[in-house]
Amino acid sequence: MNILFIGDIFGKPGRKILINHLDQIKKEFAVDLCLANGENLAGGKGVTEKTANKVFNAGVDVLTGGNHLWDQKVSFEFLQNEKKIVKPLNHHEKSYGATSFLFDDGTTKVLILSLLGQAFMNPTGLPFQTIQNKIKDFQQITKNIIIDFHAEATAEKRAMGFFLDGEITALLGTHTHVQTADEEILPQGTAYITDVGMTGPHNSIIGMDKKAVLQRTLTGMPARFVIAKSGLELNAVIIQIDEKTGKALKIQRLKRKFDE
Repeated sequence: MNILFIGDIFGKPGRKILINHLDQIKKEFAVDLCLANGENLAGGKGVTEKTANKVFNAGVDVLTGGNHLWDQKVSFEFLQNEKKIVKPLNHHEKSYGATSFLFDDGTTKVLILSLLGQAFMNPTGLPFQTIQNKIKDFQQITKNIIIDFHAEATAEKRAMGFFLDGEITALLGTHTHVQTADEEILPQGTAYITDVGMTGPHNSIIGMDKKAVLQRTLTGMPARFVIAKSGLELNAVIIQIDEKTGKALKIQRLKRKFDE
């Protein structure tokens, strides 16, 4: 089974990439399941029903969230009811969003989860303890488990990878919007990458127009951030798994640039 996981889709430019190119990429890699981090879909912060449906219609099967998932207040009711958007498992139990999604095509089951890191992030529940307390229950459902670890610190992501090595199929880092070149199969069979990267405008500072970010950095004065428009690029990984054992067989990093 081939699983495509797309790094943080950033605003309209990121959605444009998916609408124009996702179908071809799925055919090229014979993708059976397409996942993506969608916490930046709407204006670079949050998700709305309209923006989520655009990427679902483009061919994304399930979206994972992170610390910005709830930044669009108009989406609260939508998040309460949309089962294909997975919030971090260690976030507040009363926050909106599904805690997991089970993909079942009649032959193979894949469980999709999200966790939120603690280092340099807003306060949240304990990610290591949360997954440790629940992993055996998840393994009763299926051996095929994909986790989006939405975290800032590379060491925290690396620690989680080894903590869950052999327990899950893949631990895929998101949040920094910078793709790392450390994709690998860990010793016990779990696919790992510190950060999948960003799908959106890379002629930017993690998605935002460079001028405004530099102005605030250099002067300390407020500046209105706007989404950049150029340098369109898709960052993703393709994971080949043995669905009978839940082990990853291969992980391939994808970094694809597109004409404006």
